[in-house]
Amino acid sequence: MTFGLVGLLLGVAMGAPEGGMAHSARIDHRSGTVQSDYTAKVQVTHRQVGAVGAGGRPSTLRCLWRAGLVVERQARHASGSMLARSFSHDEVIEGSRPGWCSAQRAAIAEEVASRNDALQARLVQLAQQDHAVLHAEVDRMHGTAQAG
Repeated sequence: MTFGLVGLLLGVAMGAPEGGMAHSARIDHRSGTVQSDYTAKVQVTHRQVGAVGAGGRPSTLRCLWRAGLVVERQARHASGSMLARSFSHDEVIEGSRPGWCSAQRAAIAEEVASRNDALQARLVQLAQQDHAVLHAEVDRMHGTAQAG
């Protein structure tokens, strides 16, 4: 009996590592400087695959997991205007552990915590990718979009 369907329904959100993850950037725009602050929470999803072994047969149960980021951006334009945005990136790190997901959650959480550097690096990359979106939002807000 496979537990794939049950595993698809399993998922759990996990808080950011101690102290949280954050990144700040200053973006120069022709209408003024924009200070943007990014905070992220780690979200881990689990998927149970395989089958329990019957009558002395080995089990093929595995817990597949993925850790992603849910990012919140707060940006303040020099004029005092605020721009907020939320976005997520689901596949930052992933792994697999033998057995039931319910029995592996603590070990998975430890592994995710040990890879905090990779998560922080991805937050910085996501923030850099967001700069184009932020520029467009400031253009719309201040009516400074270039024609033609």
